[in-house]
Amino acid sequence: MEEQLKQQPANCIKVVLFGPESTGKTTLSRQLARHYNSVWVPEYAREYLQNKWNNERKTCEPKDLLPIAIGQIRLENELAKKTNTVLICDTDLLETKVYSEAYYSGTCDPILEKFALENTYSLYFLTYIDTPWEADDLRDKPNERERMFKAFESALIKHKKPYVLLKGNKSERLETALKHIDQLLKSNT
Repeated sequence: MEEQLKQQPANCIKVVLFGPESTGKTTLSRQLARHYNSVWVPEYAREYLQNKWNNERKTCEPKDLLPIAIGQIRLENELAKKTNTVLICDTDLLETKVYSEAYYSGTCDPILEKFALENTYSLYFLTYIDTPWEADDLRDKPNERERMFKAFESALIKHKKPYVLLKGNKSERLETALKHIDQLLKSNT
């Protein structure tokens, strides 16, 4: 199982959109991939949990977290082979760890935690909660956005992950992200 959670070597810069639900991560991931003519790694948990909801009318349970993490890294490893510039990750295992701790009494599967901390990215973009909440079948914490934002920021600080806070409207966030990715690409050549 551990091998399934490990990042494979990649010839690209990896950045992660990171933060609470409904803060524009997927929208920005698509915009960035389009701008750089690259690929983006969708959030595997959305597909997995939507299928579970549609078929069983059940929400996420602790037993779902490892299959979600394995699916996420599998997607990331596959898509990293398709670019030699920048890979835009809509999420990562550290985000899964934060959700695990927030939903399940501060706990996280030790194997998931290990790889959440070992897998590396060039930069995290922490998305702020200044975007309108959009409800769907999976989003369930509209009144806890500030608490969740603090949990995400605390994880980045605690684990010494490089990050940039993204605030403002879509174009402001895009402009900030582009500036930082351009710097990474320039220093990587």
